[in-house]
Amino acid sequence: MRSLILLAGTAVAAGLVLSSVSANAMTVGFSQIGSESGWRAAETSVTKQEAEKRGIDLKFADAQQKQENQIKAIRSFIAQGVDAILLAPVVATGWDSVLEEAKEADIPVVLLDRQIDAPEDLYLTAVTSDQTYEGKVAGDWLVKDVGDKECNVVELQGTTGSSPAINRKKGFEQAIAGHDNIKIVRSQTGDFTRTKGKEVMESFIKAEDGGKNICALYAHNDDMAVGAIQAIKEAGLKPGTDIKVVSIDAVPDIFQAMANGEANATVELTPNMAGPAFDALDAYLKDKKEPAKWIQTESKLYTPADEPMKVYEEKKGLGY
Repeated sequence: MRSLILLAGTAVAAGLVLSSVSANAMTVGFSQIGSESGWRAAETSVTKQEAEKRGIDLKFADAQQKQENQIKAIRSFIAQGVDAILLAPVVATGWDSVLEEAKEADIPVVLLDRQIDAPEDLYLTAVTSDQTYEGKVAGDWLVKDVGDKECNVVELQGTTGSSPAINRKKGFEQAIAGHDNIKIVRSQTGDFTRTKGKEVMESFIKAEDGGKNICALYAHNDDMAVGAIQAIKEAGLKPGTDIKVVSIDAVPDIFQAMANGEANATVELTPNMAGPAFDALDAYLKDKKEPAKWIQTESKLYTPADEPMKVYEEKKGLGY
């Protein structure tokens, strides 16, 4: 039986000669970034659920936010002769060599939730949101919300060098371009974690006259936003009122914050990337037609008008 690799974050290698193995009989290696956020935990949980539902033997490897651990895991999956590998790449670059090894072993790679900078012939498909669009949706919301008022924005970026950090920043900047009343005055990585988000927000508040000069916070994910909300409260300010909060992912805790009046908007990133990936893989194995190089998921905006506690109840059982 020939092997196939799925990479969470971006798709890999087409043009591979595959055997007639069906997706329902696959052994799939899943190299996950880690558990830096509630969304990441939900993606892992949903991926395991999807694999179990389809009778797929999923071999899971937690990279603990280190690319070298992911490369080791992929090589281990290749050595084991898995039928596929899912990879959620921690950063966008540095994958060519190990993906060449997968290609030589006739193991297709599918990326989930993040893109990589690598030749397209090294991956089958990438199942991701449009991360630039996510940032633009967040920025468009802020533009509409503040109107012509002056608004100094502080930005909590994701992990340096990761595709979400790069693209969510780009999309937000595209949205506010031409609106001279909205300016990003401080921008720093919070590494997608609550702890770092709180720490960096504390430094932003201190640098901006105790937060008085800050109109809004834009966080590349909800976990950093939740940490920042705590920092805002500890500074004696009201998150959601004194400092507007807009972020991305739509994890349960941001809806709790929204219901409490402490957050203003979030853009959803669905944790179910594996479902579309397995569907595409199954179709590919049956008819030998390559899927599109990019399978895009929806990016929905949520605000307090969307019954946040109802959404919270719906999402909290997904493994966040």
